[in-house]
Amino acid sequence: MKILMTGGTGLIGSNLIPLLRPCDISAYTRNVAMAEKILGHKIHFISNLDQLENVNEYDVVINLAGEPIADKKWTPEQKQQIETSRWSITEKVVQLIKNSEFPPEVFISGSAVGYYGRQDDTIIDESFDQAHDEFSHQLCERWEFLAKQAQSDKTRVCILRTGIVISKRGGALFKMLPPFKLGIGGPIGDGQQYMSWIHLEDMLQGIVHLIKNDTCSGVYNFTAPNPVTNAEFSKQLASALHRPCFLKMPEFVLRKLMGEMADLLIYGQRVVPKRLLESGYEFVYPELSHVFHCVKK
Repeated sequence: MKILMTGGTGLIGSNLIPLLRPCDISAYTRNVAMAEKILGHKIHFISNLDQLENVNEYDVVINLAGEPIADKKWTPEQKQQIETSRWSITEKVVQLIKNSEFPPEVFISGSAVGYYGRQDDTIIDESFDQAHDEFSHQLCERWEFLAKQAQSDKTRVCILRTGIVISKRGGALFKMLPPFKLGIGGPIGDGQQYMSWIHLEDMLQGIVHLIKNDTCSGVYNFTAPNPVTNAEFSKQLASALHRPCFLKMPEFVLRKLMGEMADLLIYGQRVVPKRLLESGYEFVYPELSHVFHCVKK
């Protein structure tokens, strides 16, 4: 099986590639030298998608590229970079698929639970159609629209609406650990906003599941079956580290530090993976307590 991947150097992509072995993998990257350090030399690197006329030779295309959404303050310029880094690559990949006489069997493309925008405690599955119209929704809506243009009788498209990816190898948990280890971690605001999370292992195994099951297509929430409030998340993390959990991060402080981007932490969504479960996927880490057991080590 031959696979083309964008975003291969990120947390998900770099951990997915070893799982896809011994498949023949090509990775699009703007920095080949850096990608070789992260991924090794047994991968074919493509530095410019314009080098390709089509993707006839590939069985699977996985599109995970995108500027990290929470690494920098959302200035107008940063917002544009976040959008362009997702939309332009997705447009190029979809056009390559359309140019192909023998297109890939499956196109898997990223998105996020931010598609739903800020919500209360309503349980949200893939059929939910009352998204809050804000930056995260607008970003994901356009991203998904572009990806869906690759759908045909030859190519099925799977969209991954991903929650907070939890792993000791990097990502959100890696950034959360330092203050909690120091005993100064705690809830954000009132802590009642829901956090829809997924363990990295389920993220990876879920993608493999979609590749292998030719009946899978459409939108899938990539979140664990049991989302929790930010207060519960903080409590469980502090308990796993044998630390207190009483210091709260006031909303006004977060807004002063992060600006509009603070909305990602102050608000949330209670998202469940209905379609992934219905497709037969069994979660390795369905409960948060299972995840934090490894934090103690």
